[in-house]
Amino acid sequence: MHRFTYQLPLRWADADAYGHVNNALFLQYLEEARTRMFQDMLPMDEAGRRQHAFVVGRSTVDYRAPLLYREEPVDVHVWVTRCRAATLELAYEIRDPDRLYAEATTIMAAYNLVTACPRRLSETEKAFLARYTEA
Repeated sequence: MHRFTYQLPLRWADADAYGHVNNALFLQYLEEARTRMFQDMLPMDEAGRRQHAFVVGRSTVDYRAPLLYREEPVDVHVWVTRCRAATLELAYEIRDPDRLYAEATTIMAAYNLVTACPRRLSETEKAFLARYTEA
């Protein structure tokens, strides 16, 4: 299995009064990493992207350690734990090499925004996601 890793830059505004990254922002970090991962899978044109979209059905985050604001980016690792006909589950770690800040999962559904209906994953999408699927 290959994990997608995004080096996410922290923003000064992400920190609370204690210098910790606010817990609500972790979901944004997951979204940003997932979006970067999916860039190579989604169609280039807007119409194609609307027909081959994904929507989040559920997200869970387990916070393991406080993430303090700093200049260096933090790694967000993403991989696929389950892929079905129309849904997939992604797992994440937000971490440095020696420290785990959060573990998370997201359940997503393939969705056509034009018809406002769920859809099945295409063979191209399945092949792309297989590169990141947990064995």
